[in-house]
Amino acid sequence: MATETATFGGGCFWCTEAAMKELDGVERVTSGYAGGHAENPTYREVCSGETGHAEVVQVAYDPDVVSYDELLEVFFATHDPTQRNRQGPDVGTQYRSIVLYHDDEQRRRAEAYVAALDSEYEDDVVTELEPLETFWEAEEYHQDYFEKNPNDAYCQMHARPKVEKVRQKFQTLLKET
Repeated sequence: MATETATFGGGCFWCTEAAMKELDGVERVTSGYAGGHAENPTYREVCSGETGHAEVVQVAYDPDVVSYDELLEVFFATHDPTQRNRQGPDVGTQYRSIVLYHDDEQRRRAEAYVAALDSEYEDDVVTELEPLETFWEAEEYHQDYFEKNPNDAYCQMHARPKVEKVRQKFQTLLKET
């Protein structure tokens, strides 16, 4: 099996990670930071807004099971791409909507998806599309956060609804339980 990699930022990485982990063909989801200028940033540094990085997830997936277009569909369904530099209670450039593409094919597909999506919203889609330069893995305590902390108040209010939306809307893409 040859895996491919996709990188998305749609607010808090705990929520995006939890939603993507529901999908069949997704082998691994890693929370981290990308899109900025600071080397080897910490969570505290990224939260300051001074690094230019966004909270993102890197998704390793089997393209024979789940396509990049399907990942885009789930990604855009689980956050509001019309909100600039925020998602829900999280405010700052580190929570911006961003697709960091790995090659020209991903860039082309993300551009086409955003162009089609833009007509579905009253407000403009503000999702940034940028080439991935470097992905910095987040600290260990951020990995699998929803899975490890399902009763955390933030997870209950923000991550769980996204997971439930994926389970309801994307039943044909879910892992078998």
